[in-house]
Amino acid sequence: MNSLKEAFSRKNMLKNLNFFGELNLGLILTAVGIVYFKNPNHFAFGGTSGLSILLADLFPRINVGGFMWIINLILVVLGFVFLGIKTMGWTIYSSFALSFFVSVCEWLYPVNVSMSGDAMLDLVFAVFLPALGAAIVFDIGASTGGTDIVALILAKYTSMEIGKALMVSDILIVLAAAWRFGMGTGLYCILGLIGKSFVVDGAIENIRLRKVCTIVTANPQPILDFIIKEMNRSATVEKAYGAYTHHELSVLVTVLTRRQALQLRNFLRENDPRSFITIVNSSEIIGKGFRSFN
Repeated sequence: MNSLKEAFSRKNMLKNLNFFGELNLGLILTAVGIVYFKNPNHFAFGGTSGLSILLADLFPRINVGGFMWIINLILVVLGFVFLGIKTMGWTIYSSFALSFFVSVCEWLYPVNVSMSGDAMLDLVFAVFLPALGAAIVFDIGASTGGTDIVALILAKYTSMEIGKALMVSDILIVLAAAWRFGMGTGLYCILGLIGKSFVVDGAIENIRLRKVCTIVTANPQPILDFIIKEMNRSATVEKAYGAYTHHELSVLVTVLTRRQALQLRNFLRENDPRSFITIVNSSEIIGKGFRSFN
């Protein structure tokens, strides 16, 4: 009974709504990139969207969204057979939701030609939007489905290096795009494939970025009160002494958002100008109040 109450508590419901909102935002950004920038230029970088763009050109009676439904359905069935429903988790939802958002975009505003008339500009958005969407989804511990299911199956049943296997499949799709749409499009696809990995990594790091603040002070209590009461954070306190003065000091270590780090710096400037602070960027903060170990 208590666990049921906990599951439906206000805090957990808000957390779940936030997770669901971020997941769908990531999938919508990915769908917009596929429909309005990848498909009109035949940018097949790999994955289910790249394969769907190729198939939609070979069999024009079915659009990209239709082929994504078919491919993702096949992959989800394979996931059920080889992995079971528990392992699949949100991957099932992501697979079908992405297909749905692609179909909605194609229905709301169908596009068959370049949005800007500039292939390089379209390539930037074709890389940036899906990469940003994927970064948002990966950051909350979910996936965009599709080839992630293949990766999970390979991880379970083979000793194959998954990253290399998926890279090979993406390269094969790019080569097929070069054969079907011409070498110029193929070269754009190669640029997109390379750029995608850099943008995803960069976006994830930027989303997760936190500031590790280390403060050396002779008067720690006002600073601790500010961190705990005003910013709803905590800190680790260590005793130390100055090498030159030999005076007793306190070292406070806390992890904050960029905005909170600026607030702390302004607080120290006004209330403890003799203190010393170092601020270091980190995108891997794991523990209570941040990312979980799972």
